Amino acid sequence: MLLATTRLIPLHTNKNKTISQTLTKRINYSKNPDKTQKGELVTNYECNVRTADMEFVLSEKEYAYTTRREQRNNDIIAYHLRQAFKPGEIDPETANKVGYELAMRFTKGRHAFIVSTHTDKEHVHNHIIFNSIDLNCTKEFKNFWNSSFALRKLNDLICVENGLSIIENPSHPKKHYSKWLQNQHDKKKPTNRENLQGFIDEILEKKPSDFEEFLEMLQDNNCEVKRGKHISLRLSEQKSFIRLRTLSDDYSEKSIQDRISKKLNLPIKENLTSDKNKKINLLIDIQNSIKAQNSPGYERFSKIFNLKQAAGTLIFLQENEITDIESLQESAKNAKDSFNDIQNTIHFSDARLKEISILQKHIRTYIKTKDIYVGYRKAGYSKKFLAKHEAEITAYKNTRAYFNEQNFEKFPTIKLLQQEYAEVLAEKKKAYSEYHKARKFMKDMLTAKQNTEMILNYDNDEQEKKITNQHVDALSVFKVLAPKGGVIMVAEQPFNKNPLRDF
Repeated sequence: MLLATTRLIPLHTNKNKTISQTLTKRINYSKNPDKTQKGELVTNYECNVRTADMEFVLSEKEYAYTTRREQRNNDIIAYHLRQAFKPGEIDPETANKVGYELAMRFTKGRHAFIVSTHTDKEHVHNHIIFNSIDLNCTKEFKNFWNSSFALRKLNDLICVENGLSIIENPSHPKKHYSKWLQNQHDKKKPTNRENLQGFIDEILEKKPSDFEEFLEMLQDNNCEVKRGKHISLRLSEQKSFIRLRTLSDDYSEKSIQDRISKKLNLPIKENLTSDKNKKINLLIDIQNSIKAQNSPGYERFSKIFNLKQAAGTLIFLQENEITDIESLQESAKNAKDSFNDIQNTIHFSDARLKEISILQKHIRTYIKTKDIYVGYRKAGYSKKFLAKHEAEITAYKNTRAYFNEQNFEKFPTIKLLQQEYAEVLAEKKKAYSEYHKARKFMKDMLTAKQNTEMILNYDNDEQEKKITNQHVDALSVFKVLAPKGGVIMVAEQPFNKNPLRDF
């Protein structure tokens, strides 16, 4: 499935052209009447479509005057954002609205922009040009690290919210969109191996009596057969032979013989694609459920959430490459186990640090009071000696009692304890640095699992019992954010219960 693709292009100053010439050329191309239905598909924000280039130039000059910053060669004067859609999936008017929303959310409404929707190609696409200077002419747009990735995530989110398709593993095309689109179409063509598998299935459907007749039927239907230690086949459009044993386990000589003798009766075509379908079904099912807003799963989900939260769940699954319900359940369990391991490490470290501190204290007390107790013993346990050193003698006895409880034959040195303390403390700090990240990921994963099961109507009876006792007003569990610093979704407590109790 294809998704609207995006590309962010900084527009720089040029030695051969002025700022005005550069902006005018690019803006005029984007709002070309022949491409935008005579200008009907051009929208604007905080600028006039006719004079946008001059307004951008004036803002550049005002910014330079306000900040006393001199214009340099190769400075960014504006940004050109391209957004292309899958052919036939969206009408031009809706595409323009989607482009406007993308520009508004990406710039946070702080920069003037125009959105031009072109219809001169097979695929509808937007040209969005926004000013690098903000509306107050005091700041520049920061083309931050991984801004293209953040833009793609935001674009994915908006597309899902508007019922558009999303790809399983999105990537930015490095060529013109129409060529990239054709490549995506070409990738769907079956390979020689898939063609050969389909041809074998067709022959087997004619029910040959034995393997030898099967090979003869292949030859009668223009398929070359090369005999030897291993049987190899070649269709007329193939350049080289392909051994049966290299196709897959279902197409080995033994498997074909078993199918002929009806010992193995498998729907091979379905088996070949079952793993792939199983892998991508989760994302597709969620998309379809979002699109079909009258579906049972979506109807139940929408009582508690809205379309943006559903889209956030889908994007979260995509980012973590989770494409089937089994992987989601396993990932949720692994996330919880990982968090528990970190938590246990911290608890163990705390306990051990406390033990080491207590042991160090007793060892120091023992060293300080040992000689006094020896003197007390040599004095025949004199009451006068005891009265003079009662505190030290009592501390010594307590220390000896502690050592006896710990069954120490020989207690460690202070130096060794200090070394162990430093190691345990370093381990705790390392675990603690991962604690909050693991906790948030676990909550997001468990929330995504719970949302997915509700959207797709998994465990319907059990879910219905959960929903019966819910209060809608208390069930806003997601904050779906425009990508800032890589954050898409922050999960809180869903369904008036802690999702961590699912396991």
